[in-house]
Amino acid sequence: MLAATAGYNVTFLHDLAIVMIVAGLVTILFHRLKQPVVLGYILAGVIIGPHTPPFPLIVDEPTIHTLSELGVIFLMFSLGLEFSLGKLKEVGPTAFIAAMAAILIMLSAGYSLGQAFGWSTMDSIFLGAIISISSTTIIVKALDELGLKKERFANLIFGILIVEDILAIVMIALLSGFATTGSFTVAHIGMTFAKLVSFLGLLLVIGLIVVPRLLNYVARFKSNEMLLITVLGLCFGVSLLAVELEYSVALGAFLIGAIVAEARQIGRIEMLMEPVRDMFSAVFFVSIGLLIDPGLIAKHAVPVLIIATVVVVGQVTSGTFGAFVAGHEKRVALRVGMGLAQIGEFSFIIASLGLSLKVTSEFLYPIAVAVSAVTTLTTPYLLKNSDRVVDWFDRAVPGPIKAWLDLYTRWIGGLRKGSSFAIRLLRKWLWQIALNLVLVTGVFIAAASLRSQLLRRWPGIPHGQDAVKAVLWLGAMLLSLPSLIAVFRKLRALSMLLAEMSVKRTAGGKETPALRSIVANTILGAGSALLILVLLLLSSTILPSWKLLVAQALIVVTSAIVLRRSFVKLYSKAEYALKETLSQPSAAHRELSTHILPAILRDAQLTTIPISEQMPSAGKLIAELALRTRTGASIVGIQRDGTNIINPGPDEELRPGDEVLLLGNQASLESARKLLISGSAPT
Repeated sequence: MLAATAGYNVTFLHDLAIVMIVAGLVTILFHRLKQPVVLGYILAGVIIGPHTPPFPLIVDEPTIHTLSELGVIFLMFSLGLEFSLGKLKEVGPTAFIAAMAAILIMLSAGYSLGQAFGWSTMDSIFLGAIISISSTTIIVKALDELGLKKERFANLIFGILIVEDILAIVMIALLSGFATTGSFTVAHIGMTFAKLVSFLGLLLVIGLIVVPRLLNYVARFKSNEMLLITVLGLCFGVSLLAVELEYSVALGAFLIGAIVAEARQIGRIEMLMEPVRDMFSAVFFVSIGLLIDPGLIAKHAVPVLIIATVVVVGQVTSGTFGAFVAGHEKRVALRVGMGLAQIGEFSFIIASLGLSLKVTSEFLYPIAVAVSAVTTLTTPYLLKNSDRVVDWFDRAVPGPIKAWLDLYTRWIGGLRKGSSFAIRLLRKWLWQIALNLVLVTGVFIAAASLRSQLLRRWPGIPHGQDAVKAVLWLGAMLLSLPSLIAVFRKLRALSMLLAEMSVKRTAGGKETPALRSIVANTILGAGSALLILVLLLLSSTILPSWKLLVAQALIVVTSAIVLRRSFVKLYSKAEYALKETLSQPSAAHRELSTHILPAILRDAQLTTIPISEQMPSAGKLIAELALRTRTGASIVGIQRDGTNIINPGPDEELRPGDEVLLLGNQASLESARKLLISGSAPT
């Protein structure tokens, strides 16, 4: 046993060493040739892989799979670190519209292409799914290499890719059901979607409340090693949780990355993660090349080239169309479309799913890998030349069509800005109700899953199934009470607002208050009844017998009445913590430590300012204050408890009792003083 284990470890180390040596050589060579390094990694993987004669250097499939999974985890985690939830909220609705349009168009194109090749219905359906999802990892690496990650269109691409990844998970679950039953059922689709949304909601809400505070605590020890290990533990832990819940490691890694991005120490974390990310991104792209069989590609060369052409043309067209329909002007929409023209990791997952279920032909997986390789080769060149294509489009399109396109974009923009305060308030409350219902759904789905596990592992449990159901239902209801009370309060406010909007004083006259009361009570009653119905549906698998249910319902109602204020306070604290996390200024996160040049020291002065507990600057990080950006002065030292901190970093926190040493000219020092004392700098 030990010998076998040692042999496997040596094989793994051998393969990892080969991958890293080749990746290092490729990086140097392709930088010298001024070519995208991603292409070199894939080519290197082909050369050293198990399918390339005369002597393959790597042949162990588990090693290839392990290296690929590690690469996906770190790449997706890094993407999450750079794509904050604030950005996701910014592009969310338009990204969803664009992603849905692109997926539906490419699904139809892939199915039609498979039928034209004479493939089976199942092969055609899987082909449509394979070519409908763009590769997040490939496009992120390409944008990074070309220095385009901060561009406006890149943010929209990231949003579309995230939505596509989420929809891909739903698609995989639906394809699994379709492959085994031969049909899609509404119940299966609904349950799949509900589970996914609940997982996302619970993870994001709990993560945003807990993770930034955990990282704040760890950062106090001033140990880079401790912070890095904690972050990696979170990354792998949530990735493992996603896998255990039958989702992809890519989704888990991205989500925890987006949560960590809201921490105050994000600048320091990005710096620590950069070398790890670079290493495993190289590993990932080399592992793609390891999967490519040149013999199979040669055998299916014609389908590969045709499908690759359809992917490039179709993704550019559908991505451009989706981004434009969502309200982005034609230049941005075209650049978005040209950035989405490839397939990757989810395509491999979908293709391997068909093989594992034995419903697709064996040639589909190698074709998917080959098409991914071909489209990956074209991606950097499409991005490099996107400006030229956009300029050509501007010259080639007739004036009336351009005018109509611009008019449409302005119209969509006007719709976004033109909503009244009441409509915005209504939208906000509806979102809050939806989020709370998602959390409640997650609690009940978790309780139902726990029931099946308890009965399977403890078949002789005392009092049988009914006791398990009773305990789980009561626990789920008590855990959900803060959210349910919040939903009821939002429903009441919503009903009053809708009543005021629907019954105008000009129409109601003296009866306006009475009519509004009737409308508000009707809406509140209907909403409450619907809420009870939703709870009964969610409880269907864990409802105990009627006698126990009545007794437990009384306990829940009594708890809600007696502990109502406590639940409201608990919910308010959680809501405040969530808002506090999301309100961290993203620009300040990435503010680097300042370097004062000797030339400016001639006009510089020094002054000290004591920090008291009442000052708004107490408890803030230097990065959060953005002192140099806002005033021109810099913090060059802190005296704390008899010790001196020279040139403190951006993640240093100002504490009550600190003596802060400021450097700047007279005007900037005065501005900085006012900023530290009152919280605002003079304009």
